[in-house]
Amino acid sequence: MRARRAVRDALRAGDEQALLLARKEVKAAKVSLGERGPPWWSDGAPDVDRRLARNTAYAAWFAGQEEG
Repeated sequence: MRARRAVRDALRAGDEQALLLARKEVKAAKVSLGERGPPWWSDGAPDVDRRLARNTAYAAWFAGQEEG
C-alpha cells in the first residue's frame, strides 16, 4: 500500500519522476505477491485469460447470463 500511496501523492503533485518510480514499486510488489509475472502454479487447465468467454469452454455458461 505504501507504493500505491506514493502513486496517489505523485499524481496529486504532478511529479512525473516520482510517479514513474512509484509505479515501478507497485509492479514489483505485485510480482512479489504473484499477481503479475509468470504463473507460479500448474493445475493443467488451459489458460483462457484475455479471451472472450464465448470463445472458451465457458461459452455455454456465458450464453445463459443475463445482460445487466
